[in-house]
Amino acid sequence: MPEVTTPYATGTPCWVDLMAQDQQAALDFYRDLFGWQGQAGPAEFGGYAVCQLNGRAAAGIGPAMAPEGMPEPPTVWTGYLASTDAQATQDAIVAAGGTLLVPVVDVGGLGRMLIAADPQGAVFGVWQPGEFSGAQVVNEPGALTWNELHTSDVQAATAFYGEAFGIEIEPSEGADAYWELKVGGRSVGGVSLLANDPPGTPAHWLTYFAVDDTDSSADAVVKRGGTVLAPPFDMVAGRMAVVADPQGAPFAMIRLAPR
Repeated sequence: MPEVTTPYATGTPCWVDLMAQDQQAALDFYRDLFGWQGQAGPAEFGGYAVCQLNGRAAAGIGPAMAPEGMPEPPTVWTGYLASTDAQATQDAIVAAGGTLLVPVVDVGGLGRMLIAADPQGAVFGVWQPGEFSGAQVVNEPGALTWNELHTSDVQAATAFYGEAFGIEIEPSEGADAYWELKVGGRSVGGVSLLANDPPGTPAHWLTYFAVDDTDSSADAVVKRGGTVLAPPFDMVAGRMAVVADPQGAPFAMIRLAPR
């Protein structure tokens, strides 16, 4: 079901957001590309915008901010894994060898969050829901549809995400050198080897958005000042492309194959 009305199970990707150097330019770009509606939010939340697709929360876009004297954070999409207890998850992340980048913080009554990196350096967020559970629409054009970990060490990733979240990583049927993230026996994401990325690419999580037409969407990215990193190609799940927005944030787009 594209509409999500119940809380996400622990370890399930539940939200994505982007911290942009030019928030308004990012809001305009994704509005034109995906049809999102969003505007800068209240100052108490740093101007963070919750973008909606047909009236349902799809993703967040905020202004990049850094403590005085610190460099601005990179312009990238960050995916959040659900947790019922952010503090306990933070403790588990540290115990499993992860690194805290932003310790647990309350986000008003909406929930609690933290940002961390796994032992290979892939950055991710954690979201404990309060009034807000996460993405309210998934798996339809313009919405989040997949989250993929790119790592150099699948065995180490299996140990880390298993200890911190209870996520299982298993080989994907019908795909060579690809693994699935599973929560409660259900596939919630994928794992790919860094060897398949351009040399020098660091470990990371890649966000996938669904589209109606991958080729025309890739053309639209270029026309709006973005870059195509991997031109549209067919694969087992559908037709996909990897692109970057005008501020350099990479993401994937995919037209899902009929099921």
